[in-house]
Amino acid sequence: MSVDHVEELEGASEGETATMAASGLRSYAVAPGVRLNVRSGPGTGYGIVRVLPEGARVTIFCQRPGTTVAGPYGSSNIWDNIDDGEYVADAYVNTGSDGYVRPRCS
Repeated sequence: MSVDHVEELEGASEGETATMAASGLRSYAVAPGVRLNVRSGPGTGYGIVRVLPEGARVTIFCQRPGTTVAGPYGSSNIWDNIDDGEYVADAYVNTGSDGYVRPRCS
């Protein structure tokens, strides 16, 4: 799911919002003032596929370990899967936790 699609879902009908809530999906804010690199895998060695703009929110589908990154929310090796083949460093996403908030990616 792309960030543009997430924004569409936030304004979705009650039924769509209930489906998202039932599945445990929610959006999380990217750190203020950050344009966040989205990579093709869980680490800084993977290519950048796009850049999220300042003020972006992301939906995390699953998480996996990868390269350790230091960011506004501490240092972490957790990477968030936000779409097919798209990952962001969890250290830049305000999940309210230092650990996993979604299932591990398979």
